[in-house]
Order: sequence, then C-alpha cells, then structure tokens
Amino acid sequence: MQKEAREAFNRSFTEKKYQEFVKSIEASFPGSLDFRVAETPVFVPADLKAKLIEASEDIIATILSDGFKEKNDRAVPPGQRVPGENAHSSFLAIDYAICKDESGELVPQLIELQGFPSIFGYQAFLSESFRKHFDVPENFDYCFGADSYETYANKLKKLILGNEDPENVILLEIFPDKQKTRIDFQVTEQMLGIKTVCYTKLIREGRQLFYYQNGRKIQVKRIYNRLIFDDLLNYPDLQTNYHFTDDVDVAWVGHPNWFFRISKFIMPYLSGKYVPETRFVSDYQNDFPSDLENYVLKPLFSFAGSGVNLHVTRPVLKALPDPQNYILQKKVKYEPVIQAPDGLVKCEIRLMYGWEDKAAKPELLISLSRLSRGEMIGVRFNKDFTWVGGSATFFE
Repeated sequence: MQKEAREAFNRSFTEKKYQEFVKSIEASFPGSLDFRVAETPVFVPADLKAKLIEASEDIIATILSDGFKEKNDRAVPPGQRVPGENAHSSFLAIDYAICKDESGELVPQLIELQGFPSIFGYQAFLSESFRKHFDVPENFDYCFGADSYETYANKLKKLILGNEDPENVILLEIFPDKQKTRIDFQVTEQMLGIKTVCYTKLIREGRQLFYYQNGRKIQVKRIYNRLIFDDLLNYPDLQTNYHFTDDVDVAWVGHPNWFFRISKFIMPYLSGKYVPETRFVSDYQNDFPSDLENYVLKPLFSFAGSGVNLHVTRPVLKALPDPQNYILQKKVKYEPVIQAPDGLVKCEIRLMYGWEDKAAKPELLISLSRLSRGEMIGVRFNKDFTWVGGSATFFE
C-alpha cells in the first residue's frame, strides 16, 4: 500500500529469500506451521493507519457506553455461560477489509470483531522474522507502544500473567497439538514461560483446578483462554474431570462469555463511515432489501467463516428457523491493493487489543494481515495461489 516501501520490497524479493524465511519458521517450531505465510508483509501508510485507529476508537466507544452489557446479554447461549465473568473483555480483535471510497482513497470497512485473543505471540515472532530475512524500512513498526520485541513481550506478560507465578498460569485449549494455531501456543510458552494445557487434563478438586507437570500437581490460578466453546460441542462424548461451566476459583484472561458478547452480535449496534449497514434478520420482519445480491448472511454463533452465505435469496432468509441469530450485512468491496509480481492482491487487517482488568479502555498492541485473491479471505478460497495467506503488518 505504501508506495515506496512496496516498490523497495518487491525489487529486493526473491523466491530463495522467501523459502529461507519459511524454513527458518519451521526450524524454530518443527511441525507446527499449519497455515500458509504470505510472501510479503503489508506496509500501511500513515493516513490509512489513522483511519484504522479512528474506526476502532468509534467501536470501543460503543463497547464502553452505558448499557452495553445488558444489550448483548442474549449473545451468550443458554447452557454455555461460564461463571466468574470479568467486568470487560481482556482482548479485542477487529477485522477490516481494505477498500476504496468514492474519491479513490484507501479506507477500512469493518468485517467482524471478537472479544477473544488472537495470535499475539506468533505475530510478534513473524514480524521479527520478516525483519531478519527482508528489507523492512526503519520508519515502519509492527507493534504499538513498544519499541522492541522484549518491550512488547513485557506488555503481554503483564496482561496475561498479572501478579501470578508463570507455572500457575496456563494457556487453555482442547487438544492443542491438533489446532492450526499451535505455533502461537509454542511462541507464547517461550515468551511468557507458561504451559499449554489441554482441557481434558485439568483436574478439579472442589473449587480449585490443577494440572500435572513432570509428576507435580500444580494449581491453576489464572487461565489464558484460547478454547472456544463451540469446539467442545464437537466432542459430545468427552469425559472430563472439569467442565467449562463449573464455578471455580480462577482468574480468566479472555473470559469465555466475552467471545459471544463482543462478536457479530454487536454489529447491528455499530454505525459510522467505517461500518457497513448490518441488521439482525429478525428485524426485517420479511421486508427484506430488494438488492439482496449486495448483502452477505452471517450466523451469529459460528467461527472462522463457517455458515457465511455470499449469495443470499429471499427463500433462504424466510427459511431460517431462528432469524434472530443471523445478521444481514451490506457487502464491502475489497480493493486489490497489494502489488504482487503477477497482479494485485486483496487485504484484510486485524487490529489486536489487550485490556487489563482495571484499565479504562483497551490498548492497541499489534496486528495481523491476511492476503487473498479469492472471493473471501481464507484458506479454501486461496488454494494454489502465491502472495496470499497470513502475514505481518508494518505501519508507517
């Protein structure tokens, strides 16, 4: 996007450099890189950076407004409410499509958001790897409020560890060795000194939780939660000692309820020049827009793009058994803005925030970007393409 940085990168790019770059990541964490890394980072010019931050500040203002929690109480599905909810989310991730406005200026358009942690560890590692293997201009940074990897890691430690000993803090997932994001778990372990623990390995004794390491039983006092409730529903016969809805004496960093509260569910309550028109399907009362080809249908309770319908029709909408659990969102047009050697590529940027329990508002820490040539951002839409996949973002 930023012209000078893009041209300089492309001039210096070679396939050999890229292969060495990917091999270095795989060598650091053997067998754990389970998604495609794009050939290039994204270079965001200062004016677009300002718009991205402005868009997020507007969204954060809504989250901080009076009555916000009451509005989204229905977002937490029955039977999936976890005790011990924080006053606010510990994390915020906001996804923007990069588009052009009527005057040809680059602008962000909100795609989705979540009150759930993203890959905070891996993104810092990936950004540092790009700097080691490619020429990234010195006046571009990948993190906010931190001037080095170490400073960024210390911010993350403060947020996730709090005042606890690292051995009493765990990263929680279900079968973490099988997750596509497992490389992030490993980077996070190195960065913070904590252990990744499978949900099935937790032991509950009264109101306390424990896990075993090298024959030692260790109490869990704080959980960095990476487990999505929906994933547990994929294992209906799972037998465990601890259940997600048990009331236990732990502090949550990323409480499960906020995954639902800050999600597609709140998009109908958002407005502004960076937010496409979004309404619950139930609000239309069958008086749907006449130009449904310009809308996308999204289920509220889904993850990673599952259930999204890009080709909406009236019969599809009328057949929904629970229209209150779907949103109809005006489509945005991703503008191909990343110059690859063989054409232009679309881009999505996620701004990633941390929010300490006593902080007045979330703090922007880092970002990620995803490059695509397909109809949507995602692996299945980008098979057999190059200069696509997950990447780092450097801001002017």
